Parts: sequence; C-alpha cells; structure tokens
Amino acid sequence: MASVTFENVTKRYGNVVAVNNLSLDIADKEFLVFVGPSGCGKSTSLRMLAGLEEISDGQIRIGDRIVNDIAPKDRDIAMVFQSYALYPHMSVYDNLAFSLRLRAKTGRARKLFTAVFNRPAYKRIRDEEADIDNRVKKAAQTLGIEMLLPRKPKALSGGQRQRVAVGRAIVREPKVFLFDEPLSNLDAKLRVQTRAEITKLHQQLGTTFIYVTHDQVEAMTMGTRIAVMKDGLLKQVDSPQTLYDTPANMFVAGFIGSPSMNFFEVTAKGTADNITVEGDGLQLAVPSERAKGLRSYIGSQVMMGMRPEDIHDANFVPPNIHVGHFDAQVDVTELMGNEVYLHLLTGKNAYVARVDPRSKARVGSTVQLAANLDKVHFFDKKTELAIR
Repeated sequence: MASVTFENVTKRYGNVVAVNNLSLDIADKEFLVFVGPSGCGKSTSLRMLAGLEEISDGQIRIGDRIVNDIAPKDRDIAMVFQSYALYPHMSVYDNLAFSLRLRAKTGRARKLFTAVFNRPAYKRIRDEEADIDNRVKKAAQTLGIEMLLPRKPKALSGGQRQRVAVGRAIVREPKVFLFDEPLSNLDAKLRVQTRAEITKLHQQLGTTFIYVTHDQVEAMTMGTRIAVMKDGLLKQVDSPQTLYDTPANMFVAGFIGSPSMNFFEVTAKGTADNITVEGDGLQLAVPSERAKGLRSYIGSQVMMGMRPEDIHDANFVPPNIHVGHFDAQVDVTELMGNEVYLHLLTGKNAYVARVDPRSKARVGSTVQLAANLDKVHFFDKKTELAIR
C-alpha cells in the first residue's frame, strides 16, 4: 500500500495549461475522488500519475519514490479505463490473467520450450501459473463473475465488462488503483449499483483508490475526500460533508449538490448586531451566526447562496430553524414522488426549491416560501470566496 503526493505539478500542451501547480497529499488506503467539469484537468492529473502523460513541472511520489521518470509498468499501479479496454479475442479468464502472464513470462511458447530443454524453469513457470490461477479465481469471486470466466467480452453486458475491467486491476495487487470515469458508459440503475460495489471493494482491499468523475453524486457517495478542480486549478479538497456544508468559493458551492445551489445578488444593510440582506424581491434578516463575516460588507453587494432543500413551502416548514419568508411565482414543477422540484421566479431571480410533496404549488401560481437562514451562504462578489 502507498500514499500519493503531487508536488507543484503542472502540465502544459504548448501554451495551454491543463493542470496548474497541483499540490495534493493522498493518504495510504484513502479513497480520493477528482471531480470537476470537462476540461478541468482531473483526467490529466490521473494520467500523469499513471505515467501516460509527461509532467511539465513538479514531482509525483508514490510512497517515498519519485515516479516522474519511471515507466508506467514499474509504478505498481493499476488503472481502470472508461472504455474497459478488454481484449475481444480472449476469454474473461485470459483477460484477467494476461498482465500476470506477461510479467511472469509464462507464455505458451516459453512453456513448450522449457518443458523440453529446461525442466527447472518449466517447474517455476508451472508454479507461477498456479499462483496466477489462484489470483484470477479469487478476484472473480470477489466481484461475483466466476460464471463469466469462459465467456468472451462480446457475450457480456456493460456492467459485467466493467467488473472484468476492475478484476484485471485487482489481480495485479497494486499499491494504488486508478479509475478514469469507469461508470460513464453504464445506465443509471447499473451505475448506482456498481459505484456501491466499488466502494465495498475499497473497504475489502484496503488499498489507495484514486477516482476521476464529472458526476458530483458519484463523488459525494464514494470518496472519503473530494478534490474539486476547475480550469486546471484545485479549488478545494475536503470530506464530502465539509464541501457541502462549508464550500470555500462559489464554484464549489454550485458544483457540489444536486440540484445546484441558488445564487442571489443582495446588499448587506443594517448594523453590526442586526444585519439584513436585500435583493430583487427579497428582504431577509440574517441570524447572528451567519452574519459575523458580513459586518465588513455592510452597504456592499454580496452573493447569497441557498440550497434548494433549504427553501420550503411556507405551509411545510421543519421545526427549530430561523426562517425568512418571501413570495415566488411558480414557473415549472417536477414531481419526484418523495419531493417536488419547483422552478421559481422572484423579481429577476430564477431558482429551484425542493419542497414537501404535499405542497399545493402549481404552475402559474404564487407561493409563499420559507428559507432556512441557518444554512444560508455568502460570497464576496469580486473574488467569489466564501464570507465566514
């Protein structure tokens, strides 16, 4: 097992900076997820760690060893790709065993040659083959694909192919597992099932997992820590709950959570002990715990963030919270069964609320809302950094 360290790592493609001065420590046995929109540098970071991309500046360590100039095959990592990358002419068993046979040099021609001319070497190869067989069957049992071992990839479903791709990584028993958007080709139901299996696999193997995805739901449900990237920069790295509760900037606040956080342009008014924020159709008294950082912004415009689940139909408000009331016009409703998504308009502000399914709000009607002000967020309008 091993930790992974990025030290001021930069990757340039000509004048384009794909990854900009990335510094990150990933602990041994951790499950870290890189997440961000397309083109943010997350896959490039993973490929540099794997040795598939050269590093322009900086260093990458696996354990105590700098791996900048070490060949991918010698880094003791295993990578699972989005495309599965299975050999179509081989059975599942042979796909799982291939890398081990290649490393141990137990090919068919070599076995035939040593059987005739070098009996001690032939015995070693037979021992290696027995170990390979044991590792392949153990991985297949872990993933529940024992019955698939004789099949070819074309006879497998997408989820089964994904399990084989993961199994091919497991048999190598690497120090670090790398996953590059492995679930993006699966349907929604199978994606939920497979991500639970990968999380369980991490618990069983006790190995360092580094996972890349653009899906923040995957990141929140799988990672022990999440590294959020944008335009090649690391914007914040922390536990899923910390990213959700205390985002460091507007990008992280808007990216983490589904539906994403709503933002309103407001002006802070009042005194240090009694701050209100006013915007188009909004006037809310800020609780003292949330108003501390706003004292230096009185008279200035700031950005206010409210998550959809913190905006309630005024008829169905949870107990023991500080609320602020305002009216909204219902533009669109999405009935989800256990909740309703309301697409709303207040003045020029368009936003989304997740409300109780008993809500009577209908398209075209005006509804009174109650915002949970204990969970409101504020951001500097210029820097987009959180105001604490």
